[in-house]
Amino acid sequence: MSAIPTLHDLLINEIKDLFFAENQLVKALPKMAKAANHPELKAGFSRHLGQTREHVKRLAKALRILGCPPRGKTCHAMLGLVKEGAEAIETKGPAAVRDAALIGAAQRVEHYEMAGYGTARAFALALKENEVAKLLQTTLSEEGDTNQALTKISVSVNANALSSDVPNSVTKKSKR
Repeated sequence: MSAIPTLHDLLINEIKDLFFAENQLVKALPKMAKAANHPELKAGFSRHLGQTREHVKRLAKALRILGCPPRGKTCHAMLGLVKEGAEAIETKGPAAVRDAALIGAAQRVEHYEMAGYGTARAFALALKENEVAKLLQTTLSEEGDTNQALTKISVSVNANALSSDVPNSVTKKSKR
């Protein structure tokens, strides 16, 4: 790991991580929207793609305010989360079960992002980088709203997934 000598440098590092992560989502969200069956979920992924593009712009602006070019640094956590999303896309079985898997993958991403934005915002506030903190807070709020929307959609998706459950000998054996 490279040296990060100051809180200012740590803030820049966090924002570069988020910048990379959001750019990964710009690539992944269209695939998730295409794989989704539930109309609200499909629309939600498409809507969040537009927001994510705005998140990238805000992060680029924050980096410029901090005197850095808008470039990311590899975020290994997001690469793993995107891989989980790809696995959800490939889920075989009823569409409602795949939708439930997609929601789970998407909520893990949202929680990761909320942690990252909250951390970066705290650093910005400590450094009195108020404009950067405001940009980060705007995105943090949107990520929280997206997570809540996914939770709301999951109620009907999970009910649909439950109704598609068909008992089989494996399920019966595991309940004994």
